[in-house]
Amino acid sequence: MALSENLQSKLEQICDRHEELGRLLTEAEVVADRVRFPQLSREYSELEQVVAAFTLYRSYVDDLTQAQDLANEDDEEMRALALETVAELTPLLESQVETLQRSLLPKDPNDDANVYLEIRAGTGGEEAGLFSADLFNMYLGYANARGWQNELVSANTTGIGGFKQVVVRLAGRDVYSKLKFEAGAHRVQRVPKTESQGRIHTSACTVAVMPDKDEDIDIEIDKSELRIDRYRASGAGGQHVNKTDSAVRITHLPTGTVAECQQERSQIRNRERAMSLLLAKLRDAELTQRRNQEASDRKAQVGSGDRSERIRTYNFPQGRITDHRINLTLYKLDEVLAGELDQIIEPLTLNHQAEQLQELHATNGEVPTS
Repeated sequence: MALSENLQSKLEQICDRHEELGRLLTEAEVVADRVRFPQLSREYSELEQVVAAFTLYRSYVDDLTQAQDLANEDDEEMRALALETVAELTPLLESQVETLQRSLLPKDPNDDANVYLEIRAGTGGEEAGLFSADLFNMYLGYANARGWQNELVSANTTGIGGFKQVVVRLAGRDVYSKLKFEAGAHRVQRVPKTESQGRIHTSACTVAVMPDKDEDIDIEIDKSELRIDRYRASGAGGQHVNKTDSAVRITHLPTGTVAECQQERSQIRNRERAMSLLLAKLRDAELTQRRNQEASDRKAQVGSGDRSERIRTYNFPQGRITDHRINLTLYKLDEVLAGELDQIIEPLTLNHQAEQLQELHATNGEVPTS
């Protein structure tokens, strides 16, 4: 198994760029540039692993070619040794080819972005609200385990400890790349606390994961298209929230998109945060539209962000959690709800990469778009 000419050409270009960056980073003018130097250093570091993998690949190819030539020798002992070497090197080469192919897969430009995570109760009344709180705590547990920061933006609570809607901003390393496949409809099957006869009910919540990033999608908002409402905040915050109209709700009239913030004491700060959330929602809508357009031209991919898609079921009587996109079933519901989400997120990521690799092979090495 060998790399296609297209991929080999791309990797050679990466090696040339890595060598060029190495020279640039030794120039006094670049070292003194506080903006350019860290940018080039980061690029050099990102390319270093690819270059090392390509170097190892080429050494495998050379050794395998030599061993195959020796396998044609008349000397029986030499031929046996060569065939043994071929048998050892062939799987190593195949594995290295896959590693290099993965390294060339397009990276989502939002992968390093912070996110606004929004959870909304759907069908199921009070039980859906309680499940929203369960999901909220699950994501906070995951965020805390990864050392991410969290900031509650807005919360609309129910009377028994649930959420009708809650928005939290998560900030840290690779937040969007880890959570982007969480967008969609989450379904729960359990006996509600409000159920007196022990019957299992089915409820649902929707999760939206919106990158907090300005790049690539430029959203222009006409201030005349905004309605800004100020109201008295409720919930945590002490007596202050009950005395002043500090909470802010912004509505984008053309789309009906609403963003609000009530967690800050300052009305100005709440307005800034609500506007940031509004922009993230509008960018996410544009991003979803683009992905849906791409999906119409090829097979649907994991992580399309379709809000109507039922992506996961949480079955409490069986202690089972099922992700329907990849037919993954785990009997570890308590662990997942405690925030141990990697056992679901990692298979989703690998499945997405496998689909990209499949497209890479189908296009004879032409790298697909993200």
